[in-house]
Amino acid sequence: MKFIDETQIYLKAGDGGNGCVAFRREKFVPKGGPGGGDGGNGGSIYMTGDRNINTLLDLRYQKKYQISRAQHGMGSLCHGKDSDDIVIPVPLGTVVTDLTTGKVIAEITEHEQKTCIARGGRGGLGNANFATSTNRAPRYATEGKPGEEREVRVELKLLADVGLVGFPNAGKSTLISAISSARPKIADYPFTTLIPNLGIVYHDAAQSFVMADMPGIIEGAAEGKGLGIQFLKHIERNHVLAFVIPADSPDFSEELKVLRSECRKFSRSLSSKPYVVILSKLDLVQDEAEFKAKRKKLTARVPVHELSAVTETGTRELVHSLWSMISESKQQALEATQPVRTEEPWRP
Repeated sequence: MKFIDETQIYLKAGDGGNGCVAFRREKFVPKGGPGGGDGGNGGSIYMTGDRNINTLLDLRYQKKYQISRAQHGMGSLCHGKDSDDIVIPVPLGTVVTDLTTGKVIAEITEHEQKTCIARGGRGGLGNANFATSTNRAPRYATEGKPGEEREVRVELKLLADVGLVGFPNAGKSTLISAISSARPKIADYPFTTLIPNLGIVYHDAAQSFVMADMPGIIEGAAEGKGLGIQFLKHIERNHVLAFVIPADSPDFSEELKVLRSECRKFSRSLSSKPYVVILSKLDLVQDEAEFKAKRKKLTARVPVHELSAVTETGTRELVHSLWSMISESKQQALEATQPVRTEEPWRP
């Protein structure tokens, strides 16, 4: 399936039906009074989260969603029929932005979360609503309100707990295939991964987290070089970043510096996320002394994991460490959203 993570669509909610001006004309009921019914309400356009969808492919091919006008009111106090709503399923992590105002309309992050994107217009009132003791035969009604009309940008930011970030051929795809059920394409040439891959990593039988393998980024990715700029947005929602550096890299600290710099240039929020360094392809190390010398240049404050995805050396320790960091990050995020309780001063 083709991976589509951004598109633009046109939305037009239904207009409300007009109210009716009518009078009762029944046998043996002289001057029956006003009998105009109300117009129907216009249908609204909703988006709902669906965990079984992972791309915006359907929206790429259907660019226009429009609801017809609701039925007008009729005589004999008959109300017009409402027009039907439209519900558009989207993957979790979808952000909807109004193209005219630039305002974010909705962020859909939960399964079956339903959000109104374009609201339908209310139906007009028939003349029966305006009858009073002094105006028993009103000859006016109100028109239906127009439904909202807007063009929106629909953008997908993948929901994952851990994002693997690294240069091309760093071993990210091999790692995620070794510790999860994901089976991304693996080859010995750059930019093998062209789309993000998600995998579920099990910490134990009852605990798991989602890991995302991002396409390799290069220096200047934040300015649009390579494929990285297209997918850096997907790591904005990650709780933990994992910078993957191959063990045969000439300078670990310099490569980490470049990777973190590109993330920081793209979004300042990425620089504050907790992260780990993964020295991959440990099975390719030939000069142990040289490897240790490069390893010492990494700052002591950074958690570093040395592993080989091929031989599965160090993979379980990595999973345990990531689970601890994710749990801590989620707890901090939860505490930050809870209101601070202040005790009232004691009064005698």
